[in-house]
Amino acid sequence: MKLYGYWRSSTSYRVRIALKLKGLSADTIPVNLLKAEHRGGAYARINPEMRLPTLIDGEHTLTQSLAIIEYLDEKYPGTPLLPLVPHERARVRALALAVACDISPLNTLGALAFLTRQFGLTDEQKNEWMQHWIASGFTALEQMLAKSPYTGSFCHGATPGLADCCLVPQVYNARRYNIDLAPYPTLLSIDAACAALTAFVAAHPRNQPDAV
Repeated sequence: MKLYGYWRSSTSYRVRIALKLKGLSADTIPVNLLKAEHRGGAYARINPEMRLPTLIDGEHTLTQSLAIIEYLDEKYPGTPLLPLVPHERARVRALALAVACDISPLNTLGALAFLTRQFGLTDEQKNEWMQHWIASGFTALEQMLAKSPYTGSFCHGATPGLADCCLVPQVYNARRYNIDLAPYPTLLSIDAACAALTAFVAAHPRNQPDAV
């Protein structure tokens, strides 16, 4: 397998975690977002959306991080990332989507660049934008997790899964932007439990070959 990604991309980070949790290996092919290597050229022919990540598994080219993770979960069922019970699977997917759809897209480099180009936002204003949407999303996630009997050491029970693959990179981003995480003790507890596992350590941005 080959994984096209960027060391600090949260979507790439999600897939790296999933691969490590499943004990799978993929050759890393760095695509530098800051140098716009994802736009045009060879990468655009691989992924017309020009977004990260892209996973190539044999003859199959896969895009969108959650679709990639569910593909891995179905093709390589060892160490499942989703529970077997339908309503529990729906819960885990909802937690993952709360990050992947409601928080992450509002804080991408592309979105921030548009805010600067179209509306002339300053760096301080962009930081306020990011802090607002991350805090708003985390407030909802904290309630969803803290009030659920299904929450354990991880987002769902005693083993990490799809939701943790999404949560941990977003907590990493929140720390980068100096978000006050004190109001989210459940999120912090889950993040700490993940940080103690080898799979999450190996997937961390600082441990990637293109990290700077």
